[in-house]
Order: sequence, then structure tokens, then C-alpha cells
Amino acid sequence: MSQRDKILALQEQLSTVIVGQEKLINRLLVALLSDGHLLVEGAPGLAKTKAIKSLAERVAAQFHRIQFTPDLLPADITGTEIFRPQEGSFTFQPGPIFHNLVLADEINRAPAKVQSALLEAMGERQISVGPTTHNLPELFMVMATQNPIEQEGTYPLPEAQLDRFLMHVTIDYPDAESEHRILNLARQEAKDDATKSHHQDNIQLPQEVLFSARKEVLDVHMAKEVEEYIVQLVMASRKPQAYDEDFASWIEYGISPRGSIALDRCAKSLAWLDGRDFVTPTDVQSVAHDTLRHRIGITYDAEARGMDKDALVDALLNRVTTP
Repeated sequence: MSQRDKILALQEQLSTVIVGQEKLINRLLVALLSDGHLLVEGAPGLAKTKAIKSLAERVAAQFHRIQFTPDLLPADITGTEIFRPQEGSFTFQPGPIFHNLVLADEINRAPAKVQSALLEAMGERQISVGPTTHNLPELFMVMATQNPIEQEGTYPLPEAQLDRFLMHVTIDYPDAESEHRILNLARQEAKDDATKSHHQDNIQLPQEVLFSARKEVLDVHMAKEVEEYIVQLVMASRKPQAYDEDFASWIEYGISPRGSIALDRCAKSLAWLDGRDFVTPTDVQSVAHDTLRHRIGITYDAEARGMDKDALVDALLNRVTTP
């Protein structure tokens, strides 16, 4: 069985427990293959938490959930130095961020000081406590969730932290057919809980398989024309006046270099999952909204016209010529 077959088997298993959220499952795997972090936004009850927990159960990795609240402290995430009187010295006690897969639940509920504790971890894969720097595990992914409905008592993520996320994925309610399947699945899970007859047929994907898959993703070919397409999309957001004045009046600030890197990595991962060894412009367009919506600034004028960041990315894609 090839590395791709093993990843697809993992995807198939996730699809049996996460119903009606195929996009979320796909983006979880894309983020995992691209070695990046994921911000998921959606209404309560859409299986955001269950998705990352189900992934952790099927990967040979350590998982930890952090429930973000207004009274959380940075040390609650990173860990702290503990004094041991028997030895007369301080010992570092690692925090939950030192797990492989970390769920940052309702990340916008914590104040800025706590959110910033994640910046170094997500960007540098390390934590500094006092004069000492501690490296995080080689397999390390943060999936953060936020609720777009309840904004009272929340702290919006600053642009610097949003940029650390490889993708910002928005999810919606499932359709009627999926809702029927969710009800049947919930009934079956309730029966299994009552009779304690859980079936342990989950595959455990070794981390080595994932690392090998990442190397194969990096080897996916990207033609010069497709690479130029990515660059032109990013440049159009920085110099929109080259296209038209209306477009320029909608953009407050352009996409950072992390945006082009994210487009490159995610498009390669998507092509690899589809069984191709080359990237097409369609791959770039498929991941454009998720990789760019949190990296582009929208003006008040554009918002007054009823536009949002997805409409802004659409305008970007419409104006740059597809190779």
C-alpha cells in the first residue's frame, strides 16, 4: 500500500464519523500534509472539535484540547518552571502545547497575551520560558476554532496571528441528506455507549508514513506558468490599482509572502491527494479562498457595499488571467 493509499484510507475513516463536512476533512489532511496550522470558523455543533479528535485517534500522535477562556494564562499553554525543594532547583513542566495535535477551542475567547503565547509555537516550533528555549515535536499542528455568531466577550485575532495559520476554513450547515445520516450515526453511537460495544477498527497511521507523504508532496511538480499565476495573484492584491480603481478601493492591505507559500504548499497537497504529480491552476483556485481570506484586508467602503473577504478573493481570481 502506497503512502497516498494510507492517507486516503484515513480520509475514508474520518468520513464515516464526520458526516456532511467533507471540505473540513479535506482541509485537515491538506494542512497535515503541508505541515501547517488550521483555523476553522463555523456555528456551534458542526463537528469542528470532533473532527480534530477523530483525526488524533487515527494517527499515532499525542492529542490535547485547550479550552480558551478569558481567565487563561500564557503559562497554562506553554508550561512553567516548578521549584522542587528536594533538589533545590527549578524544573520545566511542559504545557499542553507540547502535544502533536493541539485543539485550541474558541481561540478568540482568550485575551491577546494568551493568544500571543501561540505565536512563537506556531511560527518557530519552539517555546521560550525564561532563558531556555524548548523545541516542540516534529509533528505539530494547531487547529483553532472560533464561533462567528457569539462575538460578545471575544477578542478578535490580530493580523499577525491570523497570518500564522496556513488556512482559514469556514464551514456551514450540512444538507438534509447528511442530517439524516448524522441522526443515524448519533443513534448508533448512543447504542454503542449503552452496551459498551465500541468497535476498535481504527487504523493508526504511523508518523513516519505522514513524514514520507510530506516528502512526496514537496516533489509534486509545479510548472513555471502555475508558479507565475500564484505570484500574480499575490501581486494583484498588493498593487490593485494596476487593474482598476474600484478594485483598488476595496483592498486595505495585500497578501503577505506567507500567502504565496500557503498557495504553493496547499495546491501541491491537493494535487497529491487527487493522485497527480503536477499542480494545475484549478488546484490553486480551489485553495485560494481558504489560504487568502485571512491575509487580505478589506476596506470599509467595500464592506459598505456588502462585500466580504470571499467576494474580494473572487474579484482577485476574476482579474488575474488563468494560464
